[in-house]
Amino acid sequence: MDTRQRFAYRRRIVSKSTNQKLKLNYLFRIFWDYTDEQHKLTMAEIISHLSACGVAAERKSVYDDIELLRTYGVDIIGERTGKSYLYYLGSREFELAELKVLVDLTQSAKFLTVSKSSQLISKLERLCSHYEAGQLQHQVYVSGRIKTENESIYYTVDILHQAIRTGVQITFQYFNWNVRKEKELRRGGALYRVSPWTLSWDDENYYLVAYDDEAADLHYYRVDKMLKVELTDIPRNGREVYERMDPASYTKKRFGMFNGQEETVTLLCRNSLSGVIVDQFGQDVVMIPQDEEHFTARVHVAVSSQFFGWVMALGEDVLVTEPPQVVSQMREEAEKLFTRYNERK
Repeated sequence: MDTRQRFAYRRRIVSKSTNQKLKLNYLFRIFWDYTDEQHKLTMAEIISHLSACGVAAERKSVYDDIELLRTYGVDIIGERTGKSYLYYLGSREFELAELKVLVDLTQSAKFLTVSKSSQLISKLERLCSHYEAGQLQHQVYVSGRIKTENESIYYTVDILHQAIRTGVQITFQYFNWNVRKEKELRRGGALYRVSPWTLSWDDENYYLVAYDDEAADLHYYRVDKMLKVELTDIPRNGREVYERMDPASYTKKRFGMFNGQEETVTLLCRNSLSGVIVDQFGQDVVMIPQDEEHFTARVHVAVSSQFFGWVMALGEDVLVTEPPQVVSQMREEAEKLFTRYNERK
């Protein structure tokens, strides 16, 4: 045996020895990844999985290792089925139903980008077996939802939590969407400086509730519209105002998941509403300039009283122009509202 062969032989021996030391870890991962209440393994299959990991095992040693894992608190269940004895992991930190809820929340959160949502969902999949992870993947594609494009959202949230925890003010830039669906910095790009107090979840978006010294009041800011967020060493202000805050006053209601006939509706809007339209319908919405002050937006909606209420709330700045039947419905809703208020004179 030459020198090269001796080194290769030693590497195999060391690798095999290392794998044997990791036997319990591999065994745990086998139960975690390949078993659940609907998917169970025989002892022969467990030994085969260990072999694929480079671990040689005999039945007796695997029995002993299973008992060690049980002693540690791993819920490994063994049950007889016919002539076979089957093993599986009985319980986990999260039930499948709980993971489905977390996946749906992650996917629906507007403040998370598509890539960040995918990363989080991949991590959630590791909390269940491979078979159950397939069900979570199915859930991901149930509904396409409007997502932010701000990839720095993770870091922004982290900085905001740090500012709230340490009690200091922050600076940042804030933007809106213009008619061309471009980011347009507010205040000409000048920095905002506020005292952050809490983060609020509303309409599937994150909002920062912060005290503004100039206004001497609390304001809220969409976290995904904040750029270049930085900590300062200035102590925050506004404690008394924050402690008097009514959380309900910071809740915004928009037309939601109400049943109705799906239609492609054309809206004539003032340019000042461009950000509102992008926020509501996403960056794929078709927006066409009409004159110096107006643009049209073609949107797909389930026409309902909630939709009409949303349009009315925008007042004279928006007008439904197409299709004719929706215009008629809008007119009827407006007339009913007008009549209702006249009755109360």
